[in-house]
Amino acid sequence: MPKASQDATLEMPPRSPSIDPAEVAKFAAMAEDWWNPHGKFRPLHKFNPTRLRFIRETAEAHFGLTPGAEMPLKGLKLLDIGCGGGLLSEPMTRLGAKVTGVDATEPNIKTAMTHAAQMGLEIDYRHGTAEGLLAAGEGPFDIVLNMEVVEHVADAAAFLKNTAHLVAPGGLMFIATINRTPKALALAIIGAERILRWLPPGTHDYDKLVKPSEIQAALKPEAGLTLDQPIGVNYNPLMDRWSLGADTSMNYMIVVRKAA
Repeated sequence: MPKASQDATLEMPPRSPSIDPAEVAKFAAMAEDWWNPHGKFRPLHKFNPTRLRFIRETAEAHFGLTPGAEMPLKGLKLLDIGCGGGLLSEPMTRLGAKVTGVDATEPNIKTAMTHAAQMGLEIDYRHGTAEGLLAAGEGPFDIVLNMEVVEHVADAAAFLKNTAHLVAPGGLMFIATINRTPKALALAIIGAERILRWLPPGTHDYDKLVKPSEIQAALKPEAGLTLDQPIGVNYNPLMDRWSLGADTSMNYMIVVRKAA
């Protein structure tokens, strides 16, 4: 397996933190916040059904799975990068995938572990980074979820290449992020963060947003990778609903496929 960057190899392998019984109530309260569809993570809850349906249908078609099966992802290993409180990890587990969730913020991981335990779900949650997994020789994974993460890293191109190395031959990586456009600045940052307060101000740095062409430039030269055309993810404020479409000027997703 290709090695991670020099900085990544210095990282400790991601670990599963223990939760002291005295901490359970604290992280249970945080889990309630993460999983409250009307709380500060409301935008993710509204967005989740759209991206979950896209992931499921794309995986079913790619792997030749039975559409509509109760657990179509059974037997597949899945990595959720930047898993947060587990809003994607849990439904992917219910669909049958063997899920590893990694997040650089330890309270997020402890929150996710607490909620998964409450739900009776077995998920391998780790505190650390994707680069740490790669440096430790973990993986590969049939499906890698790289959702709303690339706009928060120091070196987007290096991060994308490292995460692509975690995809198994014949596997998929889903990338979701915000485009660097004036429309995104006006609506996703000024509108959503500063005016509507859907997200804490400063959640996104406009200069770190990533264009589809930059993802393609980082990954197309990598051997064995093909990238689907980006698909737009758009919000209709009148219907309070997200949908997929051709407009990639705001949010978008890209599917990366690795040759078998």
